[in-house]
Amino acid sequence: MGDNEQKALQLMAEAEKKLTQQKGFLGSLFGGSNKVEDAIECYQRAGNMFKMSKNWTKAGECFCEAATLHARAGSRHDAGTCYVDASNCYKKVDVENAVNCLMKSIDIYTDMGRFTMAAKHHQSIAEMYESDPNTLAKSIQHYEQAADYFKGEESVSSANKCMLKVAQYAAQLEEYEKAISIYEQVAASSLESSLLKYSAKEYFFRAALCHLSVDLLNAQHAIEKYAQQYPAFQDSREFKLIKVLCEHLEEQNIEGFTEAVKDYDSISRLDQWYTTILLRIKKAADEDPDLR
Repeated sequence: MGDNEQKALQLMAEAEKKLTQQKGFLGSLFGGSNKVEDAIECYQRAGNMFKMSKNWTKAGECFCEAATLHARAGSRHDAGTCYVDASNCYKKVDVENAVNCLMKSIDIYTDMGRFTMAAKHHQSIAEMYESDPNTLAKSIQHYEQAADYFKGEESVSSANKCMLKVAQYAAQLEEYEKAISIYEQVAASSLESSLLKYSAKEYFFRAALCHLSVDLLNAQHAIEKYAQQYPAFQDSREFKLIKVLCEHLEEQNIEGFTEAVKDYDSISRLDQWYTTILLRIKKAADEDPDLR
C-alpha cells in the first residue's frame, strides 16, 4: 500500500473518531458542529489521497461520506458538490454507483430549483450510458430529461443538443418516427436563426433517411416538404442523394443504390450512424423486392 493510501486511511479513522466524540452529550455541548466540519474535511482530504493513488472506489466512498455529513448539517449545495465528486471517481470503475451519486445530487439541485445543474448531471448520466448498446434506452431517457430542464430554463441550444442525441439513438434502436419528429423540430428551430440555418440541411437529411427506413413514398413527400421549408436544401448534395436513392429503390436497383452512396461518401465521408441506416435500407430493399 502506498503512502497516500496509508494517509487516507488515517484520515478516515480520524473522521470517524471526531464523529463518535461528537455523539456524546459533552461533545454536542462543546463544539459538536465543529467536529462534523472537521470530519467532513478529513473525508475530503482522504478522498483526494485515494484519488492520487487511483483507488477510485475508496475515493468515491470518502466523498459520499462527506456528502452525507453536509446534507445532515443542512449544507445542501456542498452535499450536491460532494456527490458529483464521488460520481467522478466511481465513473472510472463502476457506472451504476456513479449514476446513483449523480441522481442524489440531481434530487438536491431540483429541490433547490437549480434546474440547469440538474440538466447537466442528467446529460452526464446519459453520456455514461451511451457507450453501451444495452443501455442506450436509459441514455435516451436521461437526454430527454436534461432537454426538458434546459428548455424550462430557456437554454434552447443545450436542449436541442440533447434532443439530437435522443434522435440519433432512437434511430439506432429503430424508433424512426420519434427520430423524424425530433430532427424536423430541430431543423425548423434552426431555420429561425441566421447563424444556425445552415445546420438544418443535416437534420433534414437525417430525417429523410429515417423516412426511407420506414416508407419510400413518405420519404419522397418529406424531401419535397423540406425543400419548401428551406429552399437551399434543394441544391444540396444531401437532397440530390436522397432523390437518387428513392429512384433506385423505386426501380429496385440495388447496385445503383450502392454506387450512389459510394459516390457521395468519396466526397463527404459518411459516419457510422449514416452507414448503419443506409445499410439497413439497402438490406430491407434486398430482402423485399416489392418495397412499394
